Amino acid sequence: MNKPQMKYFEEEDVLHLIISEGREAGSIEITPNLTVELNSKGEIIGLEILQASRFLCDSVLESAQAKIANIKKPAAAGVGPTRRTAARTRG
Repeated sequence: MNKPQMKYFEEEDVLHLIISEGREAGSIEITPNLTVELNSKGEIIGLEILQASRFLCDSVLESAQAKIANIKKPAAAGVGPTRRTAARTRG
Protein backbone atom coordinates (compact mmCIF):
# COMPACT_ATOMS: atom_id res chain seq x y z
CA MET A 1 0.00 0.00 0.00
CA ASN A 2 1.27 3.44 -0.89
CA LYS A 3 1.62 6.29 1.54
CA PRO A 4 -1.68 8.21 1.69
CA GLN A 5 -1.64 11.63 0.06
CA MET A 6 -3.76 14.70 0.62
CA LYS A 7 -4.62 17.45 -1.84
CA TYR A 8 -6.54 20.56 -0.87
CA PHE A 9 -8.16 22.79 -3.45
CA GLU A 10 -8.58 26.07 -1.60
CA GLU A 11 -10.81 27.92 -4.08
CA GLU A 12 -13.33 25.07 -4.12
CA ASP A 13 -12.73 24.10 -0.45
CA VAL A 14 -12.36 20.45 -1.49
CA LEU A 15 -10.07 17.98 0.26
CA HIS A 16 -9.08 14.87 -1.65
CA LEU A 17 -7.45 12.01 0.24
CA ILE A 18 -5.71 9.42 -1.89
CA ILE A 19 -5.41 6.24 0.15
CA SER A 20 -3.92 4.07 -2.59
CA GLU A 21 -3.13 4.43 -6.27
CA GLY A 22 -5.50 2.87 -8.71
CA ARG A 23 -8.25 3.56 -11.14
CA GLU A 24 -11.55 4.66 -9.66
CA ALA A 25 -14.28 2.22 -10.66
CA GLY A 26 -17.07 3.75 -8.62
CA SER A 27 -17.97 5.95 -5.71
CA ILE A 28 -20.46 6.06 -2.86
CA GLU A 29 -21.82 9.26 -1.36
CA ILE A 30 -21.70 8.72 2.41
CA THR A 31 -23.07 12.17 3.26
CA PRO A 32 -23.79 15.15 1.01
CA ASN A 33 -20.19 16.34 1.52
CA LEU A 34 -18.32 13.03 1.76
CA THR A 35 -17.76 10.65 -1.14
CA VAL A 36 -15.77 7.41 -0.95
CA GLU A 37 -13.95 6.34 -4.11
CA LEU A 38 -13.64 2.62 -4.85
CA ASN A 39 -11.49 0.49 -7.15
CA SER A 40 -12.81 -2.43 -9.21
CA LYS A 41 -12.50 -4.76 -6.17
CA GLY A 42 -14.70 -2.47 -4.06
CA GLU A 43 -11.75 -1.31 -1.94
CA ILE A 44 -11.56 2.30 -0.77
CA ILE A 45 -8.87 4.15 -2.69
CA GLY A 46 -9.83 7.72 -1.85
CA LEU A 47 -12.13 10.19 -0.16
CA GLU A 48 -13.45 13.48 -1.42
CA ILE A 49 -14.69 16.03 1.10
CA LEU A 50 -16.69 19.02 -0.13
CA GLN A 51 -16.85 22.13 2.06
CA ALA A 52 -13.81 20.60 3.74
CA SER A 53 -13.12 23.48 6.17
CA ARG A 54 -16.55 23.26 7.71
CA PHE A 55 -16.68 19.45 7.58
CA LEU A 56 -13.36 19.06 9.40
CA CYS A 57 -14.13 21.76 11.95
CA ASP A 58 -17.51 20.19 12.72
CA SER A 59 -15.99 16.70 12.92
CA VAL A 60 -13.19 17.76 15.25
CA LEU A 61 -15.56 19.72 17.50
CA GLU A 62 -18.02 16.83 17.62
CA SER A 63 -15.26 14.40 18.54
CA ALA A 64 -13.84 16.72 21.20
CA GLN A 65 -17.27 17.33 22.70
CA ALA A 66 -17.95 13.59 22.86
CA LYS A 67 -14.65 12.97 24.63
CA ILE A 68 -15.29 15.83 27.10
CA ALA A 69 -18.80 14.53 27.77
CA ASN A 70 -17.38 11.06 28.41
CA ILE A 71 -14.82 12.46 30.86
CA LYS A 72 -17.47 14.45 32.71
CA LYS A 73 -19.85 11.48 33.07
CA PRO A 74 -20.69 10.84 36.71
CA ALA A 75 -19.68 7.48 38.12
CA ALA A 76 -22.33 4.80 37.70
CA ALA A 77 -24.66 4.42 40.63
CA GLY A 78 -23.38 1.98 43.21
CA VAL A 79 -19.85 1.99 41.85
CA GLY A 80 -17.06 3.29 44.01
CA PRO A 81 -17.26 4.65 47.55
CA THR A 82 -19.46 7.60 48.39
CA ARG A 83 -18.36 10.21 50.90
CA ARG A 84 -20.48 8.53 53.54
CA THR A 85 -19.11 5.03 53.06
CA ALA A 86 -15.54 6.31 52.70
CA ALA A 87 -15.88 8.15 56.04
CA ARG A 88 -17.21 5.02 57.74
CA THR A 89 -14.36 2.86 56.53
CA ARG A 90 -11.74 5.33 57.76
CA GLY A 91 -12.89 5.51 61.33
